[in-house]
Amino acid sequence: METKESVTKTLSDFSLEAHDLYLNDSVPYLEAPPDPLRFYRDWIGANRPCIIRNALGHWPALSRWTPDYLREKVGSKVISVAVTPNGYADAVAGDRFVMPEERRMTFDAVLDVIEGKVPARGVFYVQKQSSNLLQELPELADDVERHIPWMSAALGKCPDAVNFWLGESTAVTSMHKDHYENLYCVVSGQKHFLLLPPTDRPFIPYGLYQPAAYRQRDGGGEFEVVDEENSEKVPWIPLDPLDPDLERFPQYRRARPIRCSVKAGEMLFLPSLWFHHVRQSHGCIAVNFWYDMEYDIKYNYFQLLEALSGVAAAP
Repeated sequence: METKESVTKTLSDFSLEAHDLYLNDSVPYLEAPPDPLRFYRDWIGANRPCIIRNALGHWPALSRWTPDYLREKVGSKVISVAVTPNGYADAVAGDRFVMPEERRMTFDAVLDVIEGKVPARGVFYVQKQSSNLLQELPELADDVERHIPWMSAALGKCPDAVNFWLGESTAVTSMHKDHYENLYCVVSGQKHFLLLPPTDRPFIPYGLYQPAAYRQRDGGGEFEVVDEENSEKVPWIPLDPLDPDLERFPQYRRARPIRCSVKAGEMLFLPSLWFHHVRQSHGCIAVNFWYDMEYDIKYNYFQLLEALSGVAAAP
């Protein structure tokens, strides 16, 4: 017990020191695209988020991507759409980690739902990832950049994926982390992020959950949860950071989340291993670029932090 208490105190001091030394209480703004070397030194290497303004003004997408234009360019294309009963995809529900129903629909049909032209049960979100902009919607690729030149120069490589996002305001991304350096670019509307640094990992609860997926009954009926058979349990965060259950997860009181909104024409640099929860305005469109992180000593340190957090959380 004494060892566990000592680890818990050390981890708490570790987080406080990070906030005192280099973390900001809000997300800083850069007013122009940065020099690659300086961006690597000040933001990527330091693992600190920032919002970059005036970096997307040359993208034709900012003026072109209206519903009419999208219908004309890709309206008949069949794409993958995530459908859930409540807007929560890839999230803990009860004792399950529940993924969305992956539905194949034309882009026109998705827009009909989002614009309220066709009633539909459920919440619809184009969030396929796996470079869905280039794979499913290549007709739109020339309206944006296929990579961000200064980011690619800073990292010495091109992105592993370029993703297109479009959804309803009730579509929510539950809190998680990624092993990517992420440039998240908003084309229209706004994205609302809640961020937590990797050093707050000791205060973020995890559980192991049976994976499952939503499936809507025939005829547009109720949704049911169907287990993924022969699948290993998935580690995930059961806490909702917008309404945290502090009786169940008292350690979260020590977390210091940062909130920010990213508007059309702005991009958020979301560093690797940062925890994030995402909401959006209705019909918001975004494109993000995932650059695989370097599995260097930073990753090594985080794995140690994960292990120690498990020791501190053990009953």
